[in-house]
Amino acid sequence: MGMLLAALMLAAAATDCPRGEALDYVCGPEKPEDVLALPGTSWLIASGFAPGAGLKLVDTRSRTFARWYSGKGDQIAWDRRAFPACPGPVDATLFNARGLSIRKTGDGWRLLVVNHGGRQSIEVFDIAASQATPGLRWRGCLLMPEGQVANSVASFADGTILATVLTRPGTSIADFVQGRATGGVWQWRPGEQNAALLPGTELPGNNGLETDADETHFYVVAFGWHAVIKFDRNRTAQPVARIEAPDFMPDNIHWTDGRLLLAGMRLDEPACGGLRKVVDGVADPMLCHRGWIVGELDPTANHISTVAYGRPEAEFNGLSAAAIANGELWLGSFQSGRLAVVRPADTQDGARK
Repeated sequence: MGMLLAALMLAAAATDCPRGEALDYVCGPEKPEDVLALPGTSWLIASGFAPGAGLKLVDTRSRTFARWYSGKGDQIAWDRRAFPACPGPVDATLFNARGLSIRKTGDGWRLLVVNHGGRQSIEVFDIAASQATPGLRWRGCLLMPEGQVANSVASFADGTILATVLTRPGTSIADFVQGRATGGVWQWRPGEQNAALLPGTELPGNNGLETDADETHFYVVAFGWHAVIKFDRNRTAQPVARIEAPDFMPDNIHWTDGRLLLAGMRLDEPACGGLRKVVDGVADPMLCHRGWIVGELDPTANHISTVAYGRPEAEFNGLSAAAIANGELWLGSFQSGRLAVVRPADTQDGARK
């Protein structure tokens, strides 16, 4: 499988992908809404937020990528005992991957993926990272409660899995833009097949999700508030903290290279008429290209500082995730057909040094 992936990566290498003002691009990955660096390697995992876009494995050294999940037999190892309610392997032709989460397990990694293709689910994969090219095997799935559409996913070391829902049935994007509660956090505990809504986690647009290294807290992006809400996992009725983001709309949030990074579009963008608006009950879809910002959350100080930012780019919009891979800052997007790499400030004049 390693030789096949290498060949696919060569075939998928971008042939014409001009650089932007401050960003380099890897063209081809369709709507890479979330990105994760595989720790200790130069590999990057990107989701594909469109039917059939699935998962991409990115070699950050060569800046090439390949479709990672094919659905073929050598990638299927269904753990029916752990996932008895799962109806079967996810269809690669429908696989619509959104939020991602990764956790070390023995000599490999457990990858959780939010899926909208063919079913609303959390798909579970194991990654074998000891090979030259990381191997992937589908292990099972957790079905979302009826009517609920997941956005992001995360886990604790004891096997507990969390998932956010941006808008519950009967609510809309316009609702959370105007500050009304629309979503929530659902939880599966080991051995449980059905998820339960955690009381007190209903926020305006529950979006990005991450657990804390202390294993007792988790973080939820409230998109409508442009803030991160910190919860105690054992007492969710009241949040521990509300942490405001400085002039941007954080989307996904992840640990990467020991740092808790979050990324999103500029909140007050003059080129787009300022703040996001609701007109006749419909929220602006934010197709106008906004500036991009990556922030870092300090879990001790409950403070977000700016790591990188830039003006609107003609070929990249909808920043939704950030990861550090191969010493570089990689960006994902829920709108664009490409990944972005932030160039060092001293090379943003168009000439590498």
